[in-house]
Amino acid sequence: MHTAPSVRRIVRQRVAALTVAVFAAGLLLGVTSSAGAAPAASVSQVQAKLKRLQTQVDKLDQQYDQVEQEWLATKQRLQLIDGEIAADSKKFAGLRAEIERIGVTDYEDGNLNSSMALLTSGNPQRILDTSSILLELSDANSWQIADFIAATRQLSNAQLQAQRTKAGLKELKDGLAKRRHELNTLVANQQSLLSTLTTSQQAGLGPGGGQTGIKYTGPTSTQAEKAVKFAYDAVGCPYLYGGTSCSPGYDCSGLTMEAWASAGVSIPRTSYDQEADLPQVDLAPGDPEKYLEPGDILGFAGNSHVGIYVGGGKLIDAPHTGADVELISLTGWYSEELDEAVRP
Repeated sequence: MHTAPSVRRIVRQRVAALTVAVFAAGLLLGVTSSAGAAPAASVSQVQAKLKRLQTQVDKLDQQYDQVEQEWLATKQRLQLIDGEIAADSKKFAGLRAEIERIGVTDYEDGNLNSSMALLTSGNPQRILDTSSILLELSDANSWQIADFIAATRQLSNAQLQAQRTKAGLKELKDGLAKRRHELNTLVANQQSLLSTLTTSQQAGLGPGGGQTGIKYTGPTSTQAEKAVKFAYDAVGCPYLYGGTSCSPGYDCSGLTMEAWASAGVSIPRTSYDQEADLPQVDLAPGDPEKYLEPGDILGFAGNSHVGIYVGGGKLIDAPHTGADVELISLTGWYSEELDEAVRP
């Protein structure tokens, strides 16, 4: 029995966020310690650390994607608010001119006093603060006065919402910069550790190690087949966390999302949401390949990483920084870390 998708997604995201924060602090401390502070790590210890590090990089990568989506959504919301402000400002200006005319008429000498001048100023909040002055105007103009106050309040609210949204944008942008710095630091540590191992010792420590330079020659009549063709066409494109195109690059969930988008199917952006929201494939005990179909999205290492299954025991994956999108067998790290699969 599966947990509700929304609940699973929230739990995974919160656990991932906490794990990354705790692990990153401990890892960076361990990596930067002086060589003389502890005995040199054995090959197996380095391999274990690299495996854990790869999982943390994947988790942080997906968090980066999530914050980026929030930033884009907030940016779009600000554009809508700016449009509302433009419309509200136009209405406010027209009604303000009418209120000025009423004020001049009511004051027989034709000169507005200081309070009336403040009332008809261009500052909506100051007008709202002193709107009681409108009570001095003629009852015959009550509907214009009501319209003016309503327009003033609407403009003021829109301006306040814009200020808050801009502050939110800055916070999200700062969060993106922080996560990118953390990712760069973790990847640098990963590469430093890898340099201490031979090629054979590096095998199976994380995603990657597949084949590039291949072409798809299969059918494209179904949506799944179209998604698979897209993934094959992406083979050789560079990896880039946060990436959703061949130039400048894909990350793992960016590739799976765009592959299915090419088939006309919209799926979530992050690996956690893809595995939580899409229909599950029942991977009974035994050989998972018996239950998989081309186009299925495979989740690995706590669903912090995803790839698209293309049949024949192979998947196409955007593995990690420094590598390209590749075709790879569902063996080694991939078979050991496979959590589940979903079928859009």
